[in-house]
Amino acid sequence: MNQIVPLVAETKPMIDPFGRSITYLRVSVTDRCDFRCVYCMAEDMTFLPKKDVLSLEELDRLCSAFIAKGVRRLRLTGGEPLVRRNILSLIRSLGRHIESGQLDELTLTTNGSQLSRFASELADAGVRRINVSIDTLDPARFRAITRWGDLDKVMAGLDAAQAAGLKVKINAVALKDVNEHEIDDLIRFAHGRGMDLTLIETMPLGEIEADRTEQYLPLSTVRARLEQNWTLNEIPYKTGGPARYLEIAETGGRLGLITPLTHNFCESCNRVRVTCTGTLFMCLGQEDATDLRAPLRASENDTLLSAAIDEAIGRKPKGHDFIIDREHRRPAVGRHMSMTGG
Repeated sequence: MNQIVPLVAETKPMIDPFGRSITYLRVSVTDRCDFRCVYCMAEDMTFLPKKDVLSLEELDRLCSAFIAKGVRRLRLTGGEPLVRRNILSLIRSLGRHIESGQLDELTLTTNGSQLSRFASELADAGVRRINVSIDTLDPARFRAITRWGDLDKVMAGLDAAQAAGLKVKINAVALKDVNEHEIDDLIRFAHGRGMDLTLIETMPLGEIEADRTEQYLPLSTVRARLEQNWTLNEIPYKTGGPARYLEIAETGGRLGLITPLTHNFCESCNRVRVTCTGTLFMCLGQEDATDLRAPLRASENDTLLSAAIDEAIGRKPKGHDFIIDREHRRPAVGRHMSMTGG
């Protein structure tokens, strides 16, 4: 990818109305995915036309503008980021910010389907840590949850990632009556391979065929069950994201809990998200957003883009309003997680 080096606008750190420094950016590079996970997508999804999606050069410029404004951690998401054509050229280009010291970390969230192909190149491009989504270790159940996924292919991807020296964290969405009986096995599996495990409550984003009141499993319930079999110790470890971490004495491994419903993490939120169309969401659980594509394309100078970002950060809300119960069957927001990015 040919790097576009725009004229640099004067920048200032991003501080939201509640005094929180915005240092973590998650960018969805595509809304497309090769899975159709039941808690994330409808099976018959309509994806964006290519003309609406930012080019790789535009994504590079947008990410670089945020880095100039104080972002220290950058995570690329999707959809599935590794299905985006020529995505490695973007990752290699963004790696220059690691080399310069402006960026502390360039990471990726993936379903693992393409890792066998790309793990070595990701490591060469400056990626040191990735999150891989695996909700079950049962091949048939994996296929049922993802609709299209092949667990063997994902496991081969994990092998390739670890062989390439990538640090891997497993993400699992806790689903009532689906994988709740497997959480002990997921702990043993992840910690047995030197990987952290993070459990996530299902989030009310986008219309899906399933009823989320049937899917929702509070992690407070999961933790109470785990404490019957494991010794869980609170630790101050942080990765920059919303997970709170425990150490399991019996394995020596870490267990992260992401609890947007039972215990929201908004008071320490340092994150914003940008979609593949250049829409900036200041909060995952709110509809308010700012179009960054127009100022990005309006000028080769980043002055307009920087001003649009500042205006949006000035509207960042205190928190989200996620709730799942019998009276709130509809999603909190209409967009699917694959649009905003994980």
